[in-house]
Amino acid sequence: MAHTLSTLAYLVASVLFILALRGLSHPETSRRGNLYGMVGMGLAIVATLAQPGMGGGGLALILAGIVLGGGIGTALANRIQMTALPQLVAAFHSLVGLAAVFVAAAAFYNPESFGIGVPGDIKAGSLVEMSLGLAIGAITFSGSLIAFAKLQALMSGAPITFRGQHWLNLALGILLLVLVIAFVATGSGVLFWVIALLALGLGFLLIIPIGGADMPVVVSMLNSYSGWAAAGIGFTVGNLLLIVTGALVGASGAILSYIMCKGMNRSIVNVLLGGFGSDPAAAQAAGGGGPARPVKAGSPEDAAYLMKNAGKIIIVPGYGMAVAQAQQVLREMADLLKKEGVEVSYAIHPVAGRMPGHMNVLLAEANVPYDEVHELEEINPEFAEADVAYVIGANDVTNPAAKTDKSSAIYGMPILDVERAKTVFFVKRGMSSGYAGVENELFFRDNTMMLFGDAKKVTQQIVQALQK
Repeated sequence: MAHTLSTLAYLVASVLFILALRGLSHPETSRRGNLYGMVGMGLAIVATLAQPGMGGGGLALILAGIVLGGGIGTALANRIQMTALPQLVAAFHSLVGLAAVFVAAAAFYNPESFGIGVPGDIKAGSLVEMSLGLAIGAITFSGSLIAFAKLQALMSGAPITFRGQHWLNLALGILLLVLVIAFVATGSGVLFWVIALLALGLGFLLIIPIGGADMPVVVSMLNSYSGWAAAGIGFTVGNLLLIVTGALVGASGAILSYIMCKGMNRSIVNVLLGGFGSDPAAAQAAGGGGPARPVKAGSPEDAAYLMKNAGKIIIVPGYGMAVAQAQQVLREMADLLKKEGVEVSYAIHPVAGRMPGHMNVLLAEANVPYDEVHELEEINPEFAEADVAYVIGANDVTNPAAKTDKSSAIYGMPILDVERAKTVFFVKRGMSSGYAGVENELFFRDNTMMLFGDAKKVTQQIVQALQK
């Protein structure tokens, strides 16, 4: 009876997780999606704890872990800034990978507890599942740590490449597969840890050649890896819900990565192999190492005057907006312009910021109407009709070099066509290149006016000028 109720609870939780993914597909339903996910996870935990054999000291230890982990998670959620959310997600992915490694180790050294055999005589199928979960989990752990370090600026966001790198990755991948086969055949404890160490190294090597401009895809792909690692371990421990949820996370992460790669004109195969990081030499060459070129600098008052007399304005938010926490005052500026009869819309690039949907979340936080926010393919034809494009903190996603400069690290990536607007206001602290290390050709166009300063302060000054 208890087993039947547990299975039913797992089924309901699985449906809630599917509804959560469906809800998270659009900003308007994202809060509901989060709620479905939380209820589903709560139900899953209760159903797992209610299973036979979960009593005694083990239950107390599990509850202590839930309280400790929940407390840490709550503290982080209350303190974390939106700008640090991408690296937090990367760090969480690393913990999922590490958990898969630990569970695989527990199953290998205590197989009786999982009903998969005895030490030295574990079922072959369980060894396959265990080794796959171990390998994918270890790759996820080390790869996520590198992603975290790049996003947190603990290491350079530039690609780290060396001669023969892809061939080395291929050789290590083949060796890892051979070791998994040997492990399944022998059940050797030595091979178990060799697989873990090799996978850790492979995860490191797969992520270091990825440049900063491509980091949102990396975060998405690591999310997929963590899901597949969980699914593999779910088979090992015989937990149906872990299999289902792991597969959901793995599949949704892979689909999102494919969508983002398509939006960036990248190859999904190269993402999987860690081979689409830009060439550092090319990035340096495109980074504007030559003599300084003149730019036109303007004032917030100039911008306010032109905006107030414009018919159509397109706002392009980027990571600089997130750093300055300027989304609230940006919405205030847009509201004032709309009162003057100006048509205002927002243009979102699929990889703006440091993670998928980063800008959408920030704008939703500022209560920007969803119908004013448009994706790249939808909004690009409208730039030619816009009197003003207000670029606040975006850089690589607006760089025309992506269309013309074959030596550029971002060549081939679709960009927002802001240069087609009659006037472009570019809010930026200075003339430094974007996260990809590439100088933005848009700075030097005749129709571009630079507004130097903190994104929030500059926008506040425009608001003050509009109110006069």
